[in-house]
Amino acid sequence: MNAAAEPFGSRLRRAMDTRGPLCVGIDPHASLLTGWGLRDDLDGLERFSRTVVEALGDRVAVLKPQSAFFERFGSRGTAVLERTVADARAAGALVLMDAKRGDIGTTMAAYAATYLDPGSPLFSDAVTLSPFLGFGSLRPALEAARASGSGVFVLAMTSNPEGAEVQLAVRADGRTVAGTVLGHLRAENAAAAPMGSCGAVVGATLGETGEDLRINGPLLAPGIGAQGATVTDLPRLFGGALHQVVPSVSRGVLRHGPSATALRDAADRERELLAEALN
Repeated sequence: MNAAAEPFGSRLRRAMDTRGPLCVGIDPHASLLTGWGLRDDLDGLERFSRTVVEALGDRVAVLKPQSAFFERFGSRGTAVLERTVADARAAGALVLMDAKRGDIGTTMAAYAATYLDPGSPLFSDAVTLSPFLGFGSLRPALEAARASGSGVFVLAMTSNPEGAEVQLAVRADGRTVAGTVLGHLRAENAAAAPMGSCGAVVGATLGETGEDLRINGPLLAPGIGAQGATVTDLPRLFGGALHQVVPSVSRGVLRHGPSATALRDAADRERELLAEALN
């Protein structure tokens, strides 16, 4: 690893300790743009994204752009995403690119180069990955992340109800698919301090999972707010891993735009609620 590249796990731990653990999504889908009084076009996309970054980039630990909402506008939308990533990182937030990439061989290596190579215009602090072509297929991304001091968040138990048919399937050895993914992540993070850079995505809507969530790495918890989970659900779900949870809120904050002040106030309220629940 580049000696100058501080591991993502260390940088994330510091951001969580100083700014709180909140992750806010940047999800410029059509209904939110309309709710902000913006057109569902490239100009609306740019104004939405810039406002979120200017309002929250200096106060939340993580900003999580959903790449699909930018990609739908083609190359010009991707250019907006590039600027959003650069501006958010310049403001001090860690950027988690929500791309959920997963493939094999050179294709996975190309995805890794896109998001985890410091020379790429889409270089992010971390990226979400799908392991369902086999955890070993993610090796190019894991190696790229380690080399650049970046992180990954691997889908394990997601907040959508359809995910259970794959993620909770039981293997011949008695382990669930999700449990197998968590086990791989635990091995990747072994001996890391203060925590590893390989995280898992575990939906806050799940209730009891029956799995050991202690992976010595961060746990991204989507599903708070619009999907029905609340911050008070987190202690019961995550137990002894609670201090490594990164709760993700999108619509619960974004619906308060386009006022930058209202966005900041909404994020501050979420952080206060999290502080009460996590302590």
